[in-house]
Amino acid sequence: MHALETRLGYSFHSPALLENALYHSSYANEHRGAGIGSNERLEFLGDAVLEFCVSDMLYRKYPDFHEGALTARRAALVCEHTLSVLARQLDLGEYLYMGNGEDANGGREKPSILSDAMEAVLAAIYMDGGYEAVKPIILKMYAEEEKLLSWQVKDGKGALQEYTQG
Repeated sequence: MHALETRLGYSFHSPALLENALYHSSYANEHRGAGIGSNERLEFLGDAVLEFCVSDMLYRKYPDFHEGALTARRAALVCEHTLSVLARQLDLGEYLYMGNGEDANGGREKPSILSDAMEAVLAAIYMDGGYEAVKPIILKMYAEEEKLLSWQVKDGKGALQEYTQG
C-alpha cells in the first residue's frame, strides 16, 4: 500500500479507506464471511468528487467556453477510457483485490474495473482528507489535459453534431 500512496502523493490517516477502495466486488463476493465490502460505494462518491473538481478546473481555465463545450470536455476527461489511462499510469491494477475468476480473465487490465477503482481511490482520499486533499491530486492527474484528450477515441456522431452546431 505504501508504494501506491507514494504514487498518489498522499499518505492515508486511515489506510482502511484505501484498502476498501481496492476491493473489487468479485473479491468481496468470494469473502462474504469475512465481512469485506466492495469499492462500489466509494466509486459512487468518487464519480461525483471527480466531476466536481474537473468541472471547477475547466470553468476557471476556459472562461470563454460555453456550457456545451465545457460539458463535452468534462465528459471526455472523466470517461472510462481516460480514467483507465490514469489508473494504468499508477499501476492501480496491481493493487486490486479481485476474485480468482475475474483475475484469471484479465480483470486487472479491464478499463471498466480500472476506471471504477480510480474513482474509488479518489473517494477514499476525499473521505480521509477532504476536498483540499483530493483536489491537488486530481489537478496533477489532469495537468496534461490536452494529451489525455488526444487519446480519446473519436465519436463520429458527436463529431458530426459538433460540426453542424459550429
